[in-house]
Amino acid sequence: MTTTTGTTASAGATASAGTPNRDVREVVREEPVMRGRILDALMAGPLTVPEIARAIGAPTNEVVIWVMGMRRYGWLAEIKGATVDGYFQYERTGRVAG
Repeated sequence: MTTTTGTTASAGATASAGTPNRDVREVVREEPVMRGRILDALMAGPLTVPEIARAIGAPTNEVVIWVMGMRRYGWLAEIKGATVDGYFQYERTGRVAG
C-alpha cells in the first residue's frame, strides 16, 4: 500500500507507542465484547477516551473506535464542551440490551 507521501506502508505497521496496529475490522468485531467493560467503567461517571482506555486496559486507538460505535448506536452520549486537555467526555445513555 502506498501512502500520500509516496512511501510504502506495511501491513504490520506499528503505532507510535510501539504496539502493532490491528486491522480495523478486528477491532470493530470486538465492540460487542468491549461494550460491557466500557459501560462498567462509566458507572462512576463520565470519562474521556484516554481515561476509558486506562480503566479497561486497552489501547486508546481501539477505544476510540468502540466509543464512536457505541455513540452512534445510542449506548453513549457526548457531554458538550471539551475538557481543558481538549477531550470530550462520554456518559452512559441508559440504553439496555434488548
